[in-house]
Amino acid sequence: MSISKREAKRQLQQLIFDEERPREWVQDVWGMSPTLGETAARLLDAFEGAIEACSEEALVQLLQGLQGEADEME
Repeated sequence: MSISKREAKRQLQQLIFDEERPREWVQDVWGMSPTLGETAARLLDAFEGAIEACSEEALVQLLQGLQGEADEME
């Protein structure tokens, strides 16, 4: 599977956040619980940092592994 880092990020976001935009997800969580909202915001920051720090190859491998797990759960 040869995809760009940008495409891998998009697919990971879709896998994790479904159709919702990550920042909107954080706001939704924050609306339910400010404490959990802070955690959600830190999680999103960590996600974005990890995406930037990982190589394209590592992201593709991660994506393939997560998609395989998701397929197994269906």
